[in-house]
Amino acid sequence: MESVVAALGGTAWTVVFFVIALSVIVFVHEYGHYIVGRWSGIHSEVFSVGFGPVLFSRTDKRGTKWQIAAIPFGGYVKFLGDADASSVRSSDVSGFSAEERRHTMAGAPLWARAATVAAGPVFNFILTFVLLAGLAFAVGIPTAEPTVGKIRPIPYDGAALAEGDVILAVEGQSTPDWEAFNAAADAAVGKTELAYTVRRGTDEIVVSGPHPQAPIIGEVQIRSAAIDAGLQEGDVILKAGGKDVRVFSELPEIVAASKGQPVTLTVWRNGETFDLTLTPRIRTVDDGNGGFTERYLLGLYSGMFFEPAVRSVGPWEAVTGAAQSMWLMTTTTFSGLSHMIQGAISSCNLSGAIGMAETAGDAARNGAVSFVSMLAILSLGVGILNLFPIPVLDGGHLVFYAYEAVTRRKPSERALRVLMTVGLTVVLSIMLFGLSRDLLCQ
Repeated sequence: MESVVAALGGTAWTVVFFVIALSVIVFVHEYGHYIVGRWSGIHSEVFSVGFGPVLFSRTDKRGTKWQIAAIPFGGYVKFLGDADASSVRSSDVSGFSAEERRHTMAGAPLWARAATVAAGPVFNFILTFVLLAGLAFAVGIPTAEPTVGKIRPIPYDGAALAEGDVILAVEGQSTPDWEAFNAAADAAVGKTELAYTVRRGTDEIVVSGPHPQAPIIGEVQIRSAAIDAGLQEGDVILKAGGKDVRVFSELPEIVAASKGQPVTLTVWRNGETFDLTLTPRIRTVDDGNGGFTERYLLGLYSGMFFEPAVRSVGPWEAVTGAAQSMWLMTTTTFSGLSHMIQGAISSCNLSGAIGMAETAGDAARNGAVSFVSMLAILSLGVGILNLFPIPVLDGGHLVFYAYEAVTRRKPSERALRVLMTVGLTVVLSIMLFGLSRDLLCQ
């Protein structure tokens, strides 16, 4: 991926990966509408990725025209009998035979229409689940016992730990699992060199090494001051604001004390030392008590001087892990929206098209795992958004069908036109508000 980074400029990089991410999500969403519609007996006339002038098209044996259009920011499926791609306004089907009407969206049974519309968001949820489970298979999870994986290059002498060592104790404190290991590391804060009891092969030995929570960058947050400054995973922060940084936990305190003023970092990377000046950005974070709080952050996550050894996961672990992650992402999304509506957190946490594009570009810069994770989150968000009961969105269509199921009659064409206009206004207003957050918030 680094060769691709070198070939593209910053803006081009952002646009390219935003288009890739959006195209994948839109294709999956629209394919859900298409395939369930086909299974339900509703014929698709056009399947389009993008809008505007058609760049490429082909018609399959079922008579569906598959096309790629010039404006890659969306897509649609146009069913037989639709006056447009919204699948709500229907053209005059009086000239259709009874059999032909059954294959239109307007003439299909209520269950078929509802299933076809609901399939778009459902397929987005399926995509999120598949991506999260796939990441678990590809990346694995840390071993139960604290075990040393790859050793990162660090500016410390005497790091005698070796790949494959099983850490039995830190400073004499037993570490049967990662929770105990972290507790032992917390208890040793203030010491720069620790004694590690390890099992190496069949031998049990004591070796020295730096504090596991040394100021090493484990991950750079997307859309942050750190990623804009070019900080990378594995960089070591030697100083911040002129103060020595011994463990990573000291860095947030220094940044918070700056109150948003620029902070100069002295960074070690592969034997070279350099200075960077970053301006912290205020961000909303989980306060650990079910709420949110705002803090000045650079956008850095801590790492260790070694990567934890990982093991492969079984199908059940991948499935349950993906389900748990989806549930956490969903509850966090609704909690964030609720707090934003109540004014408990800033509306700057809402992103528009520019913010999503920057997110895609930054995620791609962080590597394939980060990009796939971002794709999973974005797909889930698109699925949730489309279920909102707003006309022109899938959730609005489902409300119309619920009305029909209860009253045994469809909403009038006039009512549909009015509601669709209102819904479109609401959606456009949300998009413009999100765009304003991208432009006005830092």
